[in-house]
Amino acid sequence: MRRGIAATALVASLALAATACGGDSDDSGKADGPVTITWWDTSNATNEAPVYKALAKEFEKANPGIKVKYVNVPFDQAQNKFDTAAGSKGAPDILRSEVGWTPAFAKKGFFLPLDGTEALADQGKFQPSLIEQAKYDGKTYGVPLVTDTLALVYNKALFEKAGLDGAPTTWADLKTDAGTIKKKTGVDGYWGSTQAYYAQSFLYGEGTDTVDADAKKITVASPEAKKAYKTWQGLFSGSGLHKADTTADAYAHIQDAFVNGKVAAIVQGPWEITNFYKGSAFKDKENLGIAKVPAGSSGEAGAPTGGHNLSVYAGSDKAHQEASLKFVKFMTSAKSQETIALKNSTLPTRDDAYTTEVKADPGIAGYQGVLSAAQPRPALPEYSSLWGPLDTELPKIAGGKESLDKGLGNAETAIAKLVPDFSK
Repeated sequence: MRRGIAATALVASLALAATACGGDSDDSGKADGPVTITWWDTSNATNEAPVYKALAKEFEKANPGIKVKYVNVPFDQAQNKFDTAAGSKGAPDILRSEVGWTPAFAKKGFFLPLDGTEALADQGKFQPSLIEQAKYDGKTYGVPLVTDTLALVYNKALFEKAGLDGAPTTWADLKTDAGTIKKKTGVDGYWGSTQAYYAQSFLYGEGTDTVDADAKKITVASPEAKKAYKTWQGLFSGSGLHKADTTADAYAHIQDAFVNGKVAAIVQGPWEITNFYKGSAFKDKENLGIAKVPAGSSGEAGAPTGGHNLSVYAGSDKAHQEASLKFVKFMTSAKSQETIALKNSTLPTRDDAYTTEVKADPGIAGYQGVLSAAQPRPALPEYSSLWGPLDTELPKIAGGKESLDKGLGNAETAIAKLVPDFSK
């Protein structure tokens, strides 16, 4: 899951307007010329995109009959833009698709099934759960490019100063440790997020989710979910616990405080590894502690699995699809994933890309160590959209403007409209 993409809507609009998509470019259909494929990359335009652009150029050199038209599309705009473009037969040949988008676009027929193609020739090299997350209705519609999850990241020096030996393993322990850190160091011990994605771990810690996809039942207001959100709510008040930030810039505020040593621990994903190292608290990379998110009463720690797949547009012609499949195979190869990991500090999706050099980055090694707690999302096309109602209600609950019962009730009603065939 990516946030804070640094690009303006105007620049994105101009770039997209100038891009010929879906095999419609004038120079791509000629028999005597190269095939030009368009790739919409949704990575961070500043920190990550240069590496992807360089790899696209490397692919072109190795495949002189194929040209890659690279377009960086802001992550928060890409889903709607692709939906619109694909519906009008003007989509790019390849999309860097967030894992939650993959089943939704597959259901609409926008993505090409990749089973048996060269893009999935190395399927056995990828982490099985990530391949499962790229499937819909028994077919595979994406090749995992990068993965991520959430972890409790902490400032080792502040924990040691407070006399704490390592990270807490339960939310109750975290609450106690936060008070100890405040007392011993004067710094808040923990700052939680009001975003639904970050609250997901509390649900997993109680053995539940927003919905039970197999039973087709909405569970966001179940007793187990209420217990989970009550624990989440309780981490916004108390000694060493920072109050809820419900402003539009909350994400940046939390991140800035952590990287500069103003709060000892937060829950965050590996997409921020490079930014962690830019902060004053982590000039020494070894000061960055990474642990599984704390467990709930189930005794098990659970975090959402995020990341991105490379998917091929089903509306492209045969020549463009074949070129796209070759490009996807190149970009998801062990060598390319190693390059991406080394340059961008993101997590590879295949085991053979975790080379000694890659694991020398303590951030990558740390997050690799918590992947066992990552839970794949159900193959439900609407699943990612279910966080929308919660993103509306949870800040109100955390900010004291709405009761927990009322907020979850409102979320349940809104979710019912997104999955009308589910029972409450």
